[in-house]
Amino acid sequence: MFKRWGFILFVFLLMIQTPLLKGSEKEEDVKKGPITVASKIDTEGALLGQMIIHMLQKNGFSTVDKTEFGPTDVIRKAIINDEIDMYPEYTGNGGFFYTDTEPSIWKDAKKGYETVKRLDMEAHDIVWLKPASANNTWAISIRMDLSESEGIKTLEDFARYVNAGGRVKIAGSEEFVSRPDALPAFEEAYGFKLSKDQLLILSGGNTAQTEKAAAEQTDGVNVAMAYGTDGALAALGLWVLEDTKGVQPIYQPAPIVRSEVFEQYPELSDILDPVFATLDLVTLQSLNAKIAIQGQDAASVAKEYLESMGVLP
Repeated sequence: MFKRWGFILFVFLLMIQTPLLKGSEKEEDVKKGPITVASKIDTEGALLGQMIIHMLQKNGFSTVDKTEFGPTDVIRKAIINDEIDMYPEYTGNGGFFYTDTEPSIWKDAKKGYETVKRLDMEAHDIVWLKPASANNTWAISIRMDLSESEGIKTLEDFARYVNAGGRVKIAGSEEFVSRPDALPAFEEAYGFKLSKDQLLILSGGNTAQTEKAAAEQTDGVNVAMAYGTDGALAALGLWVLEDTKGVQPIYQPAPIVRSEVFEQYPELSDILDPVFATLDLVTLQSLNAKIAIQGQDAASVAKEYLESMGVLP
């Protein structure tokens, strides 16, 4: 008799535990990801990459953090070869990726975005989500004291100074120095040419390093590669030279993702589009300054901003 009741008790316990086990298994089954999130090696890349990671984790995704992965050519190959799943890219780079396109397209925000979105899908199965409104274009900054003493406010002024034999040494990345749409484009449009001994080439693309070199006059540097959304320029005593000829394309940041991943998780646009919609020029300059000037961690700055926007608890 005892054995029979013992058996009945065992069956009863098994029955009430089974739903719990099934619930646990179900919860694991709906776990999303992992999604490998990368970024370029610069202040803003790290910031935007961390925003993406925070938002994905908040919405139930597991992530692999590969922020500050490499320069444009390296990270581009990585997403094409399925080594990473997504990262923040810039619309203006479409003219660099697809050199047979009409250059004027990339100076129009809407046309540039629609064009790179279409071409990347056709060529590489890459989906572009919606971009921020901020324009993080290439720029050249100069020490404020030199700008004021020599009257150098625009790139035309800078070209006259260079061609008159003025002392110039610019800090920039390998990408900035060699890409046809970066320093070479400025040189061609404004009619000046810097020699090798007028260049200090730094690894990566972090303008915090190039701007610091100019501010501290490292190795005689007095000019620096910069980006339009940099927050450190004024604090470091640097002036951004005006591109009066409109040489540079519009570089709006947007998350891009492999189509295989997007097809599995189409909610990525609903998660990230509203966040990037808040990122105007002033906002990104302020956030970048917290990292570049105040020395705060990119992940912490991203988290604090998302909390202030009410999208993180």
